[in-house]
Amino acid sequence: MDYRKIDLLFKPKSVAIIGASENPDKVGHVIMQNYIDVGFSGMIYPINRDAERVLGRKAYKNVKDVGAKVDLAVIAIPAEGAIRALEDCGKAGVRSAIVVASGFAEIGRDDLQKSLVKVSEKYGMPILGPNCLGVMDMRSRVDTMFLPTFKLDKPKIGGVAFVSQSGAVGSTVLDMISHEGFGLSKFISYGNAAVIDEVDLLEYLMHDDDTKIVLFYMEGVKRGREFIDTVKRFTQTKPIIIAKGGITQEGSKAAQSHTASLAGSATAYEAVFRQFGLVHARDIDDLLSFGKIFETEGLSPGKRVAIITNGGGTGVLATDALYSNGLVQADLSEDSAKALRKVMPSIVNVRMPLDMGGDADDKRFAAAMDIITKDKNADMIMVIALFQTPGADSRVAATLIHYKSNTDKPMVVVSPGGNYAQVHNQMMESSGLPVYESPSAAARAMKALLDYSNYIRDTCGIYGKGQKRQK
Repeated sequence: MDYRKIDLLFKPKSVAIIGASENPDKVGHVIMQNYIDVGFSGMIYPINRDAERVLGRKAYKNVKDVGAKVDLAVIAIPAEGAIRALEDCGKAGVRSAIVVASGFAEIGRDDLQKSLVKVSEKYGMPILGPNCLGVMDMRSRVDTMFLPTFKLDKPKIGGVAFVSQSGAVGSTVLDMISHEGFGLSKFISYGNAAVIDEVDLLEYLMHDDDTKIVLFYMEGVKRGREFIDTVKRFTQTKPIIIAKGGITQEGSKAAQSHTASLAGSATAYEAVFRQFGLVHARDIDDLLSFGKIFETEGLSPGKRVAIITNGGGTGVLATDALYSNGLVQADLSEDSAKALRKVMPSIVNVRMPLDMGGDADDKRFAAAMDIITKDKNADMIMVIALFQTPGADSRVAATLIHYKSNTDKPMVVVSPGGNYAQVHNQMMESSGLPVYESPSAAARAMKALLDYSNYIRDTCGIYGKGQKRQK
């Protein structure tokens, strides 16, 4: 598959929705409503053999009746009808298609899936799916997901692409991404990968200027050699954070029945991930957690982490988390220690972790940040801001945002808590400062960033913040 043809899925000037319906319970109704709701500026052609109009627009009995160029057909009818519809699309000159219908190889109907592939080959038509949610691109106002808009939030526009073999995982993570403050470039649910598979999608995203980072949920790979070749080139320019489903024998069986996927050996995948710089997320939590730091931070020059905290016990937990993840605590330089001794209260022990006391306010946070962000012994910074304490308020959040925008060091904040803390966490994350609810989550994310940084340094000779990715 020529990766350039895949662009038709994301930037069509005209879309035919086969199975469009006035019935709100029908998939075709939801998809067409989504196109209208997101403000798609191109032509929308509803295809319904029994209706004159759908959602106020003229309906056509067959895509061949449209009489105009159609860049994309979204096929939302049962499997056997979908094959006939694809054949009609080919005859009508439709340039690409997304088949959201299930009922193909994932339930043993290999014959129907082979028929779909034959139509693609016959007409040179790129087809995504079947058994998928399709795509979403808020820049081009394209949304083929058949999930009602009131059931999930739409992320803001940004540089993170999320690719998922599973539609259910995809929709869940997409909803979570919007609450993590991510900026999304593209969402892709590719299902059975009958024609367009994970290799094609990675090749496309590697050349996509809107995408800076890829989050990937995968259950299996069909073209192992091509996959390795593609990720080897991809990870030298952009990070791929990947969560692999089907790592146990039973999970592998579940993957086969879910997306007709060849899940393969977990050990083999682990070896590929390590060798070629793929960032391995053990679960969905890690996928989101790692994505957050990769979106906002550049490469890390080393594993030494300075900890600043307004809670002593949390500083101890953070120290444990660092060493448990192969990171180390930074040692303050003599100059930094002397400078901190001058600005900190006498009760503060000037050492790592720097416990500034439970009454630390924005001025104390600022004094510590001003010194530690300049300390050459610190490669990264973890700030623990407990907003339950008397001195922590919006001014502390504003202070941390200020220093984040003025330092070259990767920096994260740990801020657990309820509503009051969450308000301030959203303030910081909306300003590009990654926030975590526990030291362990933050440490795992920092280790993932360090591992990828080391891979890039060792493979490409790139080192440090000077190579910070464009946001």
